[in-house]
Amino acid sequence: MKYLIAGLGNIGAEYELTRHNIGFLVVDKLAQLGKVTFKQDKQAYVAEMKFKGRTIVLIKPTTYMNLSGKAVRYWLQQEKISTENLLVVTDDVALPFGKLRMKAKGSSGGHNGLSNIEELNGGKEYPRLRFGVGDDYPQGGQANYVLGQFNEQEMATLQMEIDRAAEAVLAFCTVGLARAMNQFN
Repeated sequence: MKYLIAGLGNIGAEYELTRHNIGFLVVDKLAQLGKVTFKQDKQAYVAEMKFKGRTIVLIKPTTYMNLSGKAVRYWLQQEKISTENLLVVTDDVALPFGKLRMKAKGSSGGHNGLSNIEELNGGKEYPRLRFGVGDDYPQGGQANYVLGQFNEQEMATLQMEIDRAAEAVLAFCTVGLARAMNQFN
């Protein structure tokens, strides 16, 4: 079995520890667990790991968040992976910090990266893991908030939450979507 795990984020040092880059941080943790390193390839940084007999292709799109669908589409086709074996890991302001929500399908919820994936990959029917980043921002301040660094309180538990998200991804790949949702939602 082969899986594509797409961690969403933006490339560049200025975005490294921002809320919008939580997808990158989760796939970085998976690469660390799998003892693999990313290499720059077409439209993404890519790493391939093995876990319990599964091949897991990790990508961090280099297309910037708003064009994430281009990289997802390319790597699904390149690796001949069906959308049910795709898991997109992304930030979500509608969830409290650290809360995980895995779903089989759904709307973009106004998330530009998810909107682009829907547009270029034929709809909303693909699994995703949303990682809550909270919504502690004033009206009109969402962009600055998600592109901002984690605060001190969030940093205190961030690594533990990333570890849990990585466990959820591995569960998706080994026990399937339904059981992973029951375990981590």
